[in-house]
Amino acid sequence: MKPRILHKLSTILAVFLVMISNTSCKEFLELQPQNQINDESFYRTAADFESSLLGVFSSFKGFHTGNLHYINELATDNAELQWLAPTAAEVEFDDNSVTAANATVLATWNVGLYTIARCNTILNRIKGASFDPVTRDRIIGETRFFRAWSYFYLVQLFGRVPVTDVEFRSPGNIAATDLSLKPQEEVYKTIIDDLISAESLMPATLNADKGRVSRGTVKTLLGKVYLTKKDYALAAAKLKEVIDEKQYALLPDYKTLVVKGNNNLAESIFEIKFVSGSNLGNLYSVQFTPALSNMLLFPNNQSGGGRMVPTLNSFNAFEKADRRKAASVHDTITLLGGTKVYSRYGLKFVDFSAINVSDGNVTYPVSRFSDVLLMYAEALNEQDKTADALPYINQVRKRAGLSDLTGLDKPAVRLALEKERKVEFLFEGQRWFDLVRTGRAIEVMNAHFASKGINFKMTENELLMPIPLREIDLNPALTQNPGY
Repeated sequence: MKPRILHKLSTILAVFLVMISNTSCKEFLELQPQNQINDESFYRTAADFESSLLGVFSSFKGFHTGNLHYINELATDNAELQWLAPTAAEVEFDDNSVTAANATVLATWNVGLYTIARCNTILNRIKGASFDPVTRDRIIGETRFFRAWSYFYLVQLFGRVPVTDVEFRSPGNIAATDLSLKPQEEVYKTIIDDLISAESLMPATLNADKGRVSRGTVKTLLGKVYLTKKDYALAAAKLKEVIDEKQYALLPDYKTLVVKGNNNLAESIFEIKFVSGSNLGNLYSVQFTPALSNMLLFPNNQSGGGRMVPTLNSFNAFEKADRRKAASVHDTITLLGGTKVYSRYGLKFVDFSAINVSDGNVTYPVSRFSDVLLMYAEALNEQDKTADALPYINQVRKRAGLSDLTGLDKPAVRLALEKERKVEFLFEGQRWFDLVRTGRAIEVMNAHFASKGINFKMTENELLMPIPLREIDLNPALTQNPGY
């Protein structure tokens, strides 16, 4: 058996067991062997499976509080570092010089695989469970959604990833499983199969708690998967279903989406709720605000982290009348004593009342209705239905206080959508995936480097992240992505 396989899956299994036993990180290192876990007393009731599903959501939540933004914001023209002592991984993303040894790349790889392993355990164990079939179907549907989400993020970032539905309960299971890197088409087939199954299992009724998966959540992700694969007819059909069901709607005030109290809004399709205290809050107050001392932004003059402040490019991307700008970015800081200094920073999801800036209490919308409208417009435009696409872009622009776009041809609508998505979803983890999906990453990023006087050119190989070096070291038979 290959050392890399044994190492990787023993790690995945251990992390899953952590979620069951609710141990701390220190206790995780001291877990007893798996054969001492009482299989007969767990994975029997709906409550057991709901508890395990919380472990899956924990991985999902963790990814959206850190890794996602380094990749999708800091590595793009949206954000840049400000603080004076960044980690090597942060510098690599900021400079677009990501290496296979990057700690965030490894963490992202692991989070994806951990989540998949947890999902596999639930899906395999629930086959033998006997409880209310409606609840059972919903749990299976939610679990398949999270597994599809994990594979979707991994395939977009790395291209080739392992694919398996096996639950790993012994070294024999691991040894018998093919964990080689699979081509993108095979990964996408797995994603689509999971989402189609999840859609059929989820109740048609909208879940009032937007922190739980609904059928609309599944359809939205499936539409995005089809769009990424350039299956535009399928994407348009699925996204139109979400629109026509009228379960979601744009809010009149954009700012409402990004400040405290933004739970379970009509525009939210799926969200992560944060609560201050006991490490349940978000980190956005640290990530998106300046690393300056004696600021009057937060209680007790706390400093931000300066890890992802908006670039001048992002600050200037908003049209003059765009109401979203005042809700998204600012460039003036008042210091203790009343001195004002120029410093760009993000406003979205920042808890300005946080007693601890690492413990914010603002909900994060993973998916919202404006994304459905703009993705649907993209799918229509790519099918040469440009005139039909414009009204959906204009719905989003109207909410922002902007005039309608009219008379644009297909290439112009592509650029209009690119700009609209940049300002609509700033700091929401969309930018990198948008640029890669539309084939614009190299051109946009090279123009950004040139505007900053940086002598650097992005190349084709950098559209994928490297397979983590630790994986290659443990099993040299694994092939690295080209150029790394």
